[in-house]
Amino acid sequence: MTTTQRAGPIVLVVDATDRESRLRTRLEKATDRDVRPVPATGDIEGVLEADATNATDSNDDPTTSDGSETGSADPSAVIVELDCPGEIQTILQRIHATAPSVPTIVAPREGSERLATVALRADATEYVPTERDEDPIDRIVSTIRSQPETSSDGDGGGYHRILANELPDEAFVIGEDGTYLEAKARPESADLYTVSAEDLPGTSLVDAFPDQVAARLQDCIDKAIRSGDVRSVEYDAETTDGRRRFEARVVPIDQRIQGRRAVVWLARDITERVERERQLRSRQDQLETLNRINAVVRQVIETLVEAPARDAIEDEVCDQLVDSDLYCGSWIAERTGDGRIAYRTGAGEAETYLARIRELDIGRERPVSRAARTGELQTTNRILADESVPESLQDAARENEVRSAIAVPISHEDATYGVLTVLASRDDAFSERERAGFRLLGETIGFTIMAVKNRQLLFADTVVELEFRIDGGDTFSFDLSEEYGCTCSLEWAGTTAEGRTFQYVTIDGLDGDTVLEEAEAHDSVERCRLIHDGDERCTIEMRLSKSGVRTLENHGATIRDITVEDGVGTCLVEVSQDADIREIAEALTLVYENTELVARREVDRPVRTAAERRNRILDQLTDRQLTTLRLAYYGGFFDWPRESTGEEIAEAMGISPPTMHQHLRKGHKSILGEFFEGGSTR
Repeated sequence: MTTTQRAGPIVLVVDATDRESRLRTRLEKATDRDVRPVPATGDIEGVLEADATNATDSNDDPTTSDGSETGSADPSAVIVELDCPGEIQTILQRIHATAPSVPTIVAPREGSERLATVALRADATEYVPTERDEDPIDRIVSTIRSQPETSSDGDGGGYHRILANELPDEAFVIGEDGTYLEAKARPESADLYTVSAEDLPGTSLVDAFPDQVAARLQDCIDKAIRSGDVRSVEYDAETTDGRRRFEARVVPIDQRIQGRRAVVWLARDITERVERERQLRSRQDQLETLNRINAVVRQVIETLVEAPARDAIEDEVCDQLVDSDLYCGSWIAERTGDGRIAYRTGAGEAETYLARIRELDIGRERPVSRAARTGELQTTNRILADESVPESLQDAARENEVRSAIAVPISHEDATYGVLTVLASRDDAFSERERAGFRLLGETIGFTIMAVKNRQLLFADTVVELEFRIDGGDTFSFDLSEEYGCTCSLEWAGTTAEGRTFQYVTIDGLDGDTVLEEAEAHDSVERCRLIHDGDERCTIEMRLSKSGVRTLENHGATIRDITVEDGVGTCLVEVSQDADIREIAEALTLVYENTELVARREVDRPVRTAAERRNRILDQLTDRQLTTLRLAYYGGFFDWPRESTGEEIAEAMGISPPTMHQHLRKGHKSILGEFFEGGSTR
């Protein structure tokens, strides 16, 4: 008589919301056994008890009709096909209470350390994530077939499988006294450890870690065993790759190991994650700081528009930067006539530092001097470690907790009005993004100072007239007058919105073709056009690569006249009474090397009312010109689209269209001439 063991069914606990199991069909093919799905909310105990009852009834008659023995029909395994940690724990407790000898397998869709910990604590036989595992069915079947008819994990063997297959980077069984009982490490992690996993059992936490760290880890073990709860702890460990950061989940084990209470220590190397989080926090901090900086810059720019004078502009900038709490101090300096840097104003709590700055002789190699000389931002992100910083200034920085500084040129186009220095209590406070914000602030302050200078000059009753003599220059007008003995007079010079500099120059004593030919060949002329041509007089439009005229305008000077004759130039400009004449002269010298201030005169401007200006314009118009302008204006000739054509205006006047346009253009010229040349800027 032969005997065969009849295999019991496989009970599959599935999610009540799932329509079908992911594993049932494959398990039936792989095991040739009955697979019984049971919803997690169903009567699992009833199914297990029914199988046990069937097995008992069957054992009353241990032979079949052909004489063979029948084996036990107890369930061969219970597979928990769930993904919720709490639900898995509850189901396993119910199964073990009803059928403690039946092997249990936790088979979630996607594995996680938390799910593995739940399976470990609930004494599951195996843990098999079905989508992560390469061949989950083979592992499940192998677990079922390897279980004896009566399972007993009293020696703690239930957790060995999970440690062997599902441990993160390293896993240990540690006794309540801190002694390593077992140790396992993934192959890719094993090379990091100074002591191999095989040699670790028998040693203790105090052997592996410094006393302070070992005490903290032992405290975590004590709390886990005392409370029965899973604990988490982060710690640093020295490895062959240097110091690395680990995160451990400490799981208390119900049964005793080697006669003592113990925990399973599941550790994961989180060094890269910690570094990513640190970088993310750093980027978030930088972004928040940058947003605050941009808000301060915008606020400063808004207030600059209404600033009445340069002093008010500089005071407002320093005050608002310090009031933002981002910076502990700010100050503004300017370059004096003898080339030194002089303190103008400042604000902030770094009083000792600012006092040292006022006393310090700022040389050419200091960041402030370099910023003024080069027009480029200068940053010192670690003042206390910078050997170029004078000792007295470092002492003051240490006292006032100044760690970083940035020197920002205050400039507009080619004119530098000073340097703004901002102090911060943070190391590496001025990143490239912050530098971009301060670069914009410096340009805005420079533009505002230039606008204030021009506004002061425009509304001043008394101005200062400066006369400069320029002996030679490498510009077109100087070369042309010296070669042909002609006279070049500036009619107007200005800059377009795109930054292109144009000049309209009248040449006496030379024909237009010759002037145009010479201009096209000259290096300083980018483009030229002949406006008016005569035998001995012409006017030319030029676009220049550089211009002393533009330099003067950037320093708040209004040009009244520039004439070049026989290679020698005479430049007549007006500035406000509080203008820095030395600064203007130096700026002009940068363009024309041999420049000399030959005269300085105070000039009273005549006060002219709007009515007087209107009467002056009317006096210059003929009756026909005034009538043409009125008919064109009220008839909608200047609207867009036009309400009246030139022919309709001419018909209303009873003249031909060409005659009408002649009167119209002459009237325009008289009005525009009064605006551009009659006491205004040229």
